[in-house]
Amino acid sequence: MSYCLPLAAIDTAVFPGSYAAGRQRWLAQSNKLPGHTRCRPYPCTGTGPEGEQLVTDTVWIGTEDASRVLVLLGGTHGIEGFAGSAIQIDLLGLLAEGLVVIPADTAILMIHALTPWGYAWQRRCDADGVDLNRNIVDFSGPLPENKDYDLLKDAFYLADAAQRKIALAEFEQLHGRVALEKAVSAGQYSDPSGPFYGGTAPAHGRRVCEDLMRRYTLQQRDLAVIDLHTGLGSYGYGEIICDHQPDSAGTRAAQNWYGDSVALPLLGTSSSVPKTGLLDYAWHAIMNERSCYITLEFGTFSTDQLFEILLRDHQLWAQSDNQQARLEHSKVMRRHFCPDDQAWREMVLFRARQVIAQALRGVSS
Repeated sequence: MSYCLPLAAIDTAVFPGSYAAGRQRWLAQSNKLPGHTRCRPYPCTGTGPEGEQLVTDTVWIGTEDASRVLVLLGGTHGIEGFAGSAIQIDLLGLLAEGLVVIPADTAILMIHALTPWGYAWQRRCDADGVDLNRNIVDFSGPLPENKDYDLLKDAFYLADAAQRKIALAEFEQLHGRVALEKAVSAGQYSDPSGPFYGGTAPAHGRRVCEDLMRRYTLQQRDLAVIDLHTGLGSYGYGEIICDHQPDSAGTRAAQNWYGDSVALPLLGTSSSVPKTGLLDYAWHAIMNERSCYITLEFGTFSTDQLFEILLRDHQLWAQSDNQQARLEHSKVMRRHFCPDDQAWREMVLFRARQVIAQALRGVSS
């Protein structure tokens, strides 16, 4: 499989200006594909800022009985769907032009905008404040606890940003940086208005994935899953994050396919700390030893900046009378998760092509 990079110029115009524009172009590109394709939409409750319908769109590209599948997820965290759309639209264009050839006995399952409400409203969560990437837990039993989140919760809602930063810095000084990041971002199930909230029931994106697993009997196939994210890590770099257990078949597959650039939170080699309820875990449960799930995380600005922006976002949405303030802050959110920088966008598309090529080679070998 080859991308023929010298012939396939990178065009950053594939980055959409909105969820609606991204969806429209994604659908248009999907319709250009020759051969075996099957599209399936999954409507989501609610509407976008302009009253637009919210839908997770999916397309299966290739033969129905392919024993190997590349699964490309975008918009798990809604606002991160801007980069997810761009990467998927870029790949759809390369496929339509014949610049990417899918290996024999292999198919591609592309899932666009897993959290469409968050994408449309420029938030990471859904309309209920649920973070899909903390939602993969067993809701029939006791929910996980994050006692350090509870300790810091009051600080998160302080109106004075300087006081909030002092509180977080004091916690870090006492307990260390990793403990701080886990307290804020590892996942919590007690504060629906707060960040990284895992919810009380399966979210829309989880239900979509579970339906696709059943519909395409994915547990019977070799899988290479790439979940596209932005906002954490070094600026412009696409870090390959593997949340499989370090000694597992999934980690061995990731290292065989992607090499020494694979980073593992459980070993402390990633920009991400270990987290609860990741979407990864739903896919891990159906994977055989020839499969793996990775997060391709494109860095932007610092983790401290990420936390401050998200805490402010949740403060504003916990209030009901500040539409203008929310609108202004959405621009700050957009800049953090999808910088309007030609160089950053070129790096994202180039790295995504590279990793997708590695995934296709790996799963089909």
